[in-house]
Amino acid sequence: MIALVEACPNDGRINPCSQCSARRLSVCGVLADEGLQRLSAISENDTFDAGEILVREGDPATNLFNITAGAVRVYKLLPDGRRQIVGFLFAGDFLGLATGDRYAFSAEALSAGAACRFHKKAYRKLLATLPDLETALLDRASHELQAAHNQMLLLGRKTAVERLASFLMDLSDRDRRAGGAGRIIQLPMTRAEIADYLGLTTETVSRVTSRLKVRGVIRLLTLHSLSIEKPAELAALAGLDAGDFPA
Repeated sequence: MIALVEACPNDGRINPCSQCSARRLSVCGVLADEGLQRLSAISENDTFDAGEILVREGDPATNLFNITAGAVRVYKLLPDGRRQIVGFLFAGDFLGLATGDRYAFSAEALSAGAACRFHKKAYRKLLATLPDLETALLDRASHELQAAHNQMLLLGRKTAVERLASFLMDLSDRDRRAGGAGRIIQLPMTRAEIADYLGLTTETVSRVTSRLKVRGVIRLLTLHSLSIEKPAELAALAGLDAGDFPA
């Protein structure tokens, strides 16, 4: 299970970046002490409650956020008022990295959490002097582009079972990168939000979840957590190489 990530431990005596438990998941993990000191000097630690808006679509994109704790949903509002969730962010993820002069999306906290906030101009200026951080950001941007392509494939070609299995495998992969076993998955979002993200109805998500439960692929633990009992089978349902995961 993903370890709890604490908020920024800035008590004025230590460099908070060096003590941040989300550092290993973020691009700042490539920096040595000097670089962390310089990064810390231009950052502000923000905490947020569930339901709090971090950025609003259309507002001037003056800040970047590195999520250090909690979970955030990113969404766009359609002209007719409907909402489309385009992603979920967790500790180590960046918010506002790939945007222009104005935010092209809104972001709302799913749970209480924290983030490092950087003024975009100051961050870009710092990047010019920290090539390792710049390279890490380019790698992260490339990863996000690949994720966007995968999401297009998911919405355009995959069945309901394949979509939900892919979503759960993505969360499992996040858990492994955070140091977990990838078996216990936290779901801070509702089934309606999962359905919105996957382009399905809430009823379909519930039906597919029940099917996976009956087959013994997953086991529901609480309303917001589950256990992957057969990761290789779930990977196969997602269209991944089942041989990369233990039975």
